[in-house]
Amino acid sequence: MAAAQGSYDEKGEAPVAGYAALAATFAAGVAVFTAVARRQGVRLPERVPPWDVALLGVATFKASRLLSKDKVTSFLRAPFTRRTEEIPAGEVMDEPRGSGVQRAVGDLVSCPFCASVWVAGALVGGYACVPRAARLVSAGLTAVTLADWLQYAWSFTEQQAEG
Repeated sequence: MAAAQGSYDEKGEAPVAGYAALAATFAAGVAVFTAVARRQGVRLPERVPPWDVALLGVATFKASRLLSKDKVTSFLRAPFTRRTEEIPAGEVMDEPRGSGVQRAVGDLVSCPFCASVWVAGALVGGYACVPRAARLVSAGLTAVTLADWLQYAWSFTEQQAEG
């Protein structure tokens, strides 16, 4: 793995083995979920309506931003990241720290795009097992997203009126 990492990352900073451990953890989680769901007799939906995909998509967007950028959830990221700056709307920029798995987890929890795969996995798993509850959670996260957009629109309108 070290030889492959050297040829992959010129600076030697990419925790390739840590990424592999995270990918294996995700795959193992999916396998365990599948086995338990099958044992419990969970039947997967034959189709997922487009509005549920949209609801899950917006919820995934918001939950991944909450995990990776929100000030209040910084306690979750703190063992793996360090804050580099505060940005508008109560968000922060964190950068991964450490090496190996610590660095890989730091990369995961500081990147909303990276975290969204894990969040989507959890929401889709919930949708498969308890669709009503997953829709309710997703609706709540979607409502927060819409409220955020309205806050941005209000701030923009105020700025235009002042300027």
